[in-house]
Amino acid sequence: MSTSPMVLEPAVAVAPAGRRGRGTLLVLAAMLLVALNLRVSITSVGSLLTEVREGLHLSGLMAGVVTTMPTIAFAVFGAFTPVLVRRFAAPRVLVGAMVALVAGQALRVATDSAAVFVVTGALALSGIAIGNVLMPMLVKQNFPERTGLITGAYSVSMSIGATVGAATAVPIAHAFGSWRAGLGVWAILALAAIPLWLPAALRRSTVVAVTRSKAAARVRPEVTRLGWAMAIFFGAQSLSGYAAMGWLPTLFRDAGYSPENAGVLLAVLSVVGVPMGLIMPSLSARLKNLHGLILALSGMMMLSYLGMIFAPHAGAYLWVVVLSIGQSSFPLALTVLGLRARTAEGTVALSAFAQSIGYLFAALGPLLVGYFYGLTGGWTVPMLFLVGMALLQAVAGLAIAAPRFIEDEPALTRNP
Repeated sequence: MSTSPMVLEPAVAVAPAGRRGRGTLLVLAAMLLVALNLRVSITSVGSLLTEVREGLHLSGLMAGVVTTMPTIAFAVFGAFTPVLVRRFAAPRVLVGAMVALVAGQALRVATDSAAVFVVTGALALSGIAIGNVLMPMLVKQNFPERTGLITGAYSVSMSIGATVGAATAVPIAHAFGSWRAGLGVWAILALAAIPLWLPAALRRSTVVAVTRSKAAARVRPEVTRLGWAMAIFFGAQSLSGYAAMGWLPTLFRDAGYSPENAGVLLAVLSVVGVPMGLIMPSLSARLKNLHGLILALSGMMMLSYLGMIFAPHAGAYLWVVVLSIGQSSFPLALTVLGLRARTAEGTVALSAFAQSIGYLFAALGPLLVGYFYGLTGGWTVPMLFLVGMALLQAVAGLAIAAPRFIEDEPALTRNP
């Protein structure tokens, strides 16, 4: 089975060195533009949720569905991505995902129905979920010798998209006098990604990325220790990330910070994460063994959560910076998805399984933190819960730290 680059024509054609260089840059630009779209439409909804609730008369339950949908969609739709790439080449799957993202974003701002808003939102999220799973495979195919660097680049692109969506959705809505503009504008960004992938998607000779061979069918992470360790690691760090984004402003407001300063603290969490998203994948790709790095990151998360129990006001900025560094286990996890597979099919299978199970697990984070907070009226129990999740992350991380490959794991074969 070939794992040579086959996403965009310049990446596969035999060409002079200068043309190959331009082709590589085109592939990278196309991937980064897709990555830019993988969070922007989600964070923009969060910023405008109050306006959306008022405009569509959403009940509290429906608003809860809207905020929980991303992690559920990532789990459900991400699980089907390996099936798609066994039938269609990766560029075609990605173009379909971007079309779904464009259509979902455009349709959800054209309705006055809460139910239609939710359904079309799910359509948009299906495109994002497929893109989430495809990105590690595309890195493996096109940049096998630069996995860490390229993973860092697209991770940073995702972070930039998330930050831009959160920061500009409200001003755009105010400028145009409607929350619909603040959400609908991002369909244009998704639309811009499609032309870069269309030439490869329309080519008859485009090779299906994951072949229908028996070898491809044998890649079954769900029956391997490595697959489950990867899923638990991905899930535990995602759970902590979503819980922090959802509840840290409330924690700091309870500690005496104004709403504005609590928001600044959350912004610091995001800003520090941008350079870490570039550094961590490169560092993890260069290390032969990740035991020390995983333990250090998990330990920093534990330290931060404990600090928020004992000194939530005096040490707030320190704890946020420490937590942001610890949460760079997310780009590390994205890198490891490519490092723990020999082939493109192994990468997409491991990526789909880890992200599907992981995001399903992560959806519990904000809910459980909120439950413990409501039950106890304070932050000690919620933060101890997150300390426990960081410990679980460390244990699972030790199982994926040493070099090994999903294709070599026992119990991968299926009877023909």
